[in-house]
Amino acid sequence: MLFKRKEPLSIGRRVRNALWPTRSFDRSMRYMFYRLARIKSTPHSIALGCAAGVFAIFTPFFGFQMLLAAVLAVVLRGNVFASQVGTFAGNPITYPLIWVSTFTLGSIFLGNPANADLSHFQSGAQALGESLTSGSPDSIATAVQGLWPVLKPMALGALVLGGAISAVIYVFIRRLLELQKSAQRSVPAKTAASLR
Repeated sequence: MLFKRKEPLSIGRRVRNALWPTRSFDRSMRYMFYRLARIKSTPHSIALGCAAGVFAIFTPFFGFQMLLAAVLAVVLRGNVFASQVGTFAGNPITYPLIWVSTFTLGSIFLGNPANADLSHFQSGAQALGESLTSGSPDSIATAVQGLWPVLKPMALGALVLGGAISAVIYVFIRRLLELQKSAQRSVPAKTAASLR
């Protein structure tokens, strides 16, 4: 293999690089932007797909966020690949912040205290785990009912916070892509002018 390491990374080093990249988050962010910029689509479609992915990570539907992002991108006529790239904003560092902020915001909108009793969450999560192994539809419904006191404020907070941040992401990504594409168009024009 052409770019293979002489000595493979240890498992511990691979885990560390996954959580905190060796060459910084800046390089990873630039790589993701270049991936978005290379998509053969309009800046509107790419930015809409990316915003759909960011919105999906704010929802409390853990494990279904990539699917939700793809469905949102299709419905909104955004780019599906860009929606998957947008979901990478959710990671072990950002998820706790997202969960706390959506739960708190949703609790405020519902008129509940922000420090609501989370004992429902533990019992509901336990019941959901047991119901998924048993496969009984009744037990799944009971588990979801137990989780509802936590999921309801999180879903409402996700609509508000996710919608606002997705709108900002849409404007930001679209503007960056338009600037990048206009710079690409001007380079051949400058090259052609210098050859005359």
